[in-house]
Amino acid sequence: MKKTKKKRKTHVPFRMNMLFFVVFVLFSLLIFRLGIVQIVQGEDYQRKIERTEDVTVNTTVPRGKIFDRNGKIIVDNIPQNAITYTRSKNADQEEMLKTAKKLTKFINKDTDRITERDKKDFWLMKFPDKGKKKLTDKEWQKLKENELTSKDLYKIQLDRITEKDLKMLTEEDLKVLAIYREFTGGYALTPQIVKNNNVTEEEYATVSENLRSLPGVDTTTDWDRSYIYDNTLKTVLGNISSSREGLPKEMLDFYLSRDYSRNDRVGKSYIEYQYEEVLRGQKQKMKSITDKSGNVLNSEVVREGSRGNDLILTTDIDLQIAVEEIIEEELLKEKYRGRPLLDRAFVTMMDPHTGEILALAGKKYEINDKGKPEILDFALGNMTTSYAMGSAVKGATVLTGYMSGVNGINEYIVDEPLKFKGSNKTKSSWFNRSGRMSMNEIYALKRSSNVYMFKTAIEIGKGAYRYNQGLKIDSEGYHTMRRYFNQFGLGVLTGIDLPNEQVGYKGKIDPGTPGKLLDLSIGQFDTYTPLQMAQYVSTIANGGYRMQPHIVKEIRKPVAESNKIGSLVEATQPKVLNRIDATPAQIAQVQEGFRQVMQTPQGTASSFFANAPYSPAGKTGTAEGVYDGPKSEQYLKRGQPLPMVWNTTLVGYAPHNNPEVAFSVVVPWVYQGNGGSSINNIIGRRILDKYFELKEERAEKETSDVIVQKEIQYPDQDKKEEE
Repeated sequence: MKKTKKKRKTHVPFRMNMLFFVVFVLFSLLIFRLGIVQIVQGEDYQRKIERTEDVTVNTTVPRGKIFDRNGKIIVDNIPQNAITYTRSKNADQEEMLKTAKKLTKFINKDTDRITERDKKDFWLMKFPDKGKKKLTDKEWQKLKENELTSKDLYKIQLDRITEKDLKMLTEEDLKVLAIYREFTGGYALTPQIVKNNNVTEEEYATVSENLRSLPGVDTTTDWDRSYIYDNTLKTVLGNISSSREGLPKEMLDFYLSRDYSRNDRVGKSYIEYQYEEVLRGQKQKMKSITDKSGNVLNSEVVREGSRGNDLILTTDIDLQIAVEEIIEEELLKEKYRGRPLLDRAFVTMMDPHTGEILALAGKKYEINDKGKPEILDFALGNMTTSYAMGSAVKGATVLTGYMSGVNGINEYIVDEPLKFKGSNKTKSSWFNRSGRMSMNEIYALKRSSNVYMFKTAIEIGKGAYRYNQGLKIDSEGYHTMRRYFNQFGLGVLTGIDLPNEQVGYKGKIDPGTPGKLLDLSIGQFDTYTPLQMAQYVSTIANGGYRMQPHIVKEIRKPVAESNKIGSLVEATQPKVLNRIDATPAQIAQVQEGFRQVMQTPQGTASSFFANAPYSPAGKTGTAEGVYDGPKSEQYLKRGQPLPMVWNTTLVGYAPHNNPEVAFSVVVPWVYQGNGGSSINNIIGRRILDKYFELKEERAEKETSDVIVQKEIQYPDQDKKEEE
């Protein structure tokens, strides 16, 4: 029997149908999603595709504060209302002008800073057709033929704008221009100060209410530098540029390479300049997301800003103010005695063991534009001006005699008038015009013997004195004396932490005038600064160590509380620049001489200091020389010779056996001819009195505070003991 085959049923069509159905559904979902992306979200995604990132938009922060050594604030930041403008990348000239014109309705902007160039640029913007007519057809042709550039044509247009053309600008135009020039002063996306001085509450509120119609304009809080004690120490503190000035042109590249913006305020001089990196702070850094058209899509803070670190000065502001008042009072007293050329006085006070500047004071007398006298701060003159100091340098001369080997300790030399061949005048000491007196170095310092120093200088110059004979000096003697003087800081930079320090003037060596070496030995040939004199006497006071003077004691972190001091970042350590080559015994001889100057009969300053309870030591000085001050031109114009004038000086320290303060007083051009003045001694006595008076007051206050603290801690002592 034949078997019949059973036909097998296939499932392929069903499986294929399922597959096609799934594919259909997936494609439908994909098409639906693409439709949403393209139609609904297309514009958003298009912006995301086209957008770019602009990073490092910096916002300014307040500078660090400056305190005195006792924590009293000297320089602060004062918050103030400000109106700013942030230019977007696509902001064009027309939009900015439109915004500036609107803003003139809400704020009063001074026009005094508008330059002639600003007016010419604005004139060309406002009258473009008239500007085109300033050029000839021939010049336009040269532009087409590339013989002239657009910049060349623009310069020609500017040159041809007349005063009459500029008068076409109305007062309203100038107000718009004053604001517009601030709009264009910075980078895109960087806030630019439009006005931050004298912004009234009404201006601030009105602008705030109209920000929607003022694209790029904003209201914020800015800061201004405040010098608490007006002109006290002002020339040393320095100053900063304004937001208008921004970065100094001469240092533009330097600052831009260090992440500054063109309109940043920076230190322009002295402490503000020297410690710019410390005081500047860390800017807030913003990241702005923009599209290709330059519209800002979003902004976020990348780094929070922080105020700059604070400086603690070595200066005692109470002492500083008192010293300045003393200088001013005595300068005016002396001026009213009929001193036509006297116009300044200086005081430097420092710790002889650390080099810390306790007070750096200077005053200058001037007649202002209104013809009235005024006293200006000139503390800077302590390190930027130099003078012949006279006998105050004789301590260095005696020690130079020791160190060069020409004199020994307690060596006696005859003081007598010196007569040289070819000269009708004798060189003598002020107290001995005719006789002969044998004296050692201590007495020579006490009475301020010139002859003792002259004979020491002759020995250093390998010469020999013979009555009425010529004097021969080896010019190497000048170099020997200057080299040893340098060890005290005389004639070299002191190393203070401030810029523009001067070293003084070195007299020209002339082999034909050997007597100049003698003048050098008594401080009447080379010139020195008041700061150098303070360093010199400090070196003697502390036993021979030349300390580097400094005015910044510490750097501290900023804190939120207005007048609080933060944690220590860095402290300035005392630095010994060198030790002089003298032995302790040799230095002790000069110290004793300085003590006798102020504390024993016949000492040149004893009448002012002998009764001082703090046991001072020091050396007086007077120096005669040709007047070289600011009125020199008046004499030269009249064909008159420059007059001879006297400088008065004083250096010292106290107490003599354990010095805690050293000082120099320098008063140039005090008087002419005969007469004399004691202004150096008067100022010296008053500043030392004030130093020890403040010290005593603070010690008493500290004791009183301790007692009060104990009373507060234990108001009922009996009850406390029972417990």
